[in-house]
Amino acid sequence: MQPDRGSHAGQKGFSGNPQLVSRNFELEIVTPVRLVVRDTAEDMQIPGRDGYLGILPGHAPLITELGIGEITYRENGRSHYLAVAWGFVEVLPYRVSILAETAERPEEIIVSRAEEARKRAEQRLKSDDPNVDCARALRALTRAATRLEVAGRQPARLRDTA
Repeated sequence: MQPDRGSHAGQKGFSGNPQLVSRNFELEIVTPVRLVVRDTAEDMQIPGRDGYLGILPGHAPLITELGIGEITYRENGRSHYLAVAWGFVEVLPYRVSILAETAERPEEIIVSRAEEARKRAEQRLKSDDPNVDCARALRALTRAATRLEVAGRQPARLRDTA
């Protein structure tokens, strides 16, 4: 019996033999203002709207909504991290494209601003003001906490100068 080459025909690294399928996929992360990442990845974790997704080469095609959280991907055994919020993800067997409203590498995050945003969100959530949009404050708190966590993944000498 011949292997099914249907959706993989012509894909880089696919020869029809499952043992020869590429061990990497192309990764591109863009925001409305810039290209953030163009790389290859061995695997990755993406914050979807309803939880995290694990992606490996050859993943089934899908389109999903990007949530607030941390993207982690490995390239040549080295882990990379980004804080992201809102957008869309397209997964193809050998390519992942992410269109994010915001995406920041650890060295791009200004820790003092993220701390201030976290404190503001916490104050809003503790407020007795009936006009406070609690869902919005919770999203702001989640985003600030994610940014602080990702910023903490860079070496201390870089973190102190950001």
